Amino acid sequence: MIMAEANGRTIGKPDKLFGVSSLAKQRIAEAGKENVIDATIGVLLTDEGKLAVLSSVIEGLRQLAPEDFAEYAPIAGIPSYGETVKKAVFLDEQPDAFVETCFTPGGTGALRNAVSCYTKPGEAVLTGDWHWSPYRVIAEEQGRRLETYSLFDGEGKFNYKAFGASLTDLLNRQEGALIIINTPAHNPTGYTFTADDWDRVIETICKFPDKKIRLLVDIAYLDFSGDARAYRAFFKKLTGLPENILPLVAFSASKGFTLYGMRCGALLCMAPTAEIAKEFKDACTVASRASWSNGNRAAMTVLSNIFADENLLAKVTEERQFFLDALRRRGKAFMDAAAAAGLNCCPYDSGFFVTVPCENAEAVGKELQKYDIFTIPLGEGVRVSVASITETECARIPEKLKLAIEAVNA
Repeated sequence: MIMAEANGRTIGKPDKLFGVSSLAKQRIAEAGKENVIDATIGVLLTDEGKLAVLSSVIEGLRQLAPEDFAEYAPIAGIPSYGETVKKAVFLDEQPDAFVETCFTPGGTGALRNAVSCYTKPGEAVLTGDWHWSPYRVIAEEQGRRLETYSLFDGEGKFNYKAFGASLTDLLNRQEGALIIINTPAHNPTGYTFTADDWDRVIETICKFPDKKIRLLVDIAYLDFSGDARAYRAFFKKLTGLPENILPLVAFSASKGFTLYGMRCGALLCMAPTAEIAKEFKDACTVASRASWSNGNRAAMTVLSNIFADENLLAKVTEERQFFLDALRRRGKAFMDAAAAAGLNCCPYDSGFFVTVPCENAEAVGKELQKYDIFTIPLGEGVRVSVASITETECARIPEKLKLAIEAVNA
């Protein structure tokens, strides 16, 4: 460091995702798009390679007045947005809990505030070993650290025993814990916690009545997982819990409303008491003021307008379903081809990504590039973005990936 202070940050290390993505773009310029598969991009693209954008949401943006863009918004969000977030997350089945919301810039902001408000400096946050890599950055940037447990057991199911053991170990060292569970359509594996998985989680966290348990569910991919009601059923399991357990929800408008660049999200609490809900709102408001201050009024307004207009909401839902159906076909094409090729994958249910565990993932990724296929190596495996490639391309990758793994690890 020259003038800046490291404070535990890893600075100057090339970003793995953007590095491989740049190589893919370079190869596309050389060989032509039709000859290269770029499965690195973490957004939903059309079969033509364009960003999938809900035109109905854009229609709502075009109806906004100038002050909807220019005026400051309240720190916790405009009042209508708070109610809109509740509808977007829970639909018309509001939970039997004291629900409060606070605007954040995307799901990342929600994660940031949860770490800030519900952990102490020096403490650890717990999540699975397969996880979205910025979890660690968000924790470490705030003077915390990330600890993990083995997400899957030998049968490809939720490893509740490892979860329990890691949580027990953590709570032997801390007064409380913040646990992050990314479901449904987990990034990077596409796994979705089942009803039985949730029962195991709740059974485990209820074993610590003298500890403060904050359970943060990252639902970034909720609207691109499957049937809206079926994939929200787990919320009912997060009500009626002991008062030492606080369920939190990280909401993002990036995927479900294709508003990636407008950075719109929220952190919600499902508090067991009114006092805990008020504390949540107060703490999050201070945390927000100290970081980004006000939020994106235009994004909050357009989402509020969508949920206030039944016709516009129906258009958004219908249009999203079209892209969801395409995404599910892509995921199925990949998994069917993987089964045919004998390629072992992390258990995939839905979502933007499939992950293939393997040794020497960096070398496997480079070997795969010999076939003009670009993916992201993630420590103990290779991540494939089925969201950014066609159904045909999804079906082509597994065989080549199996060959690359065998070539590297022979």
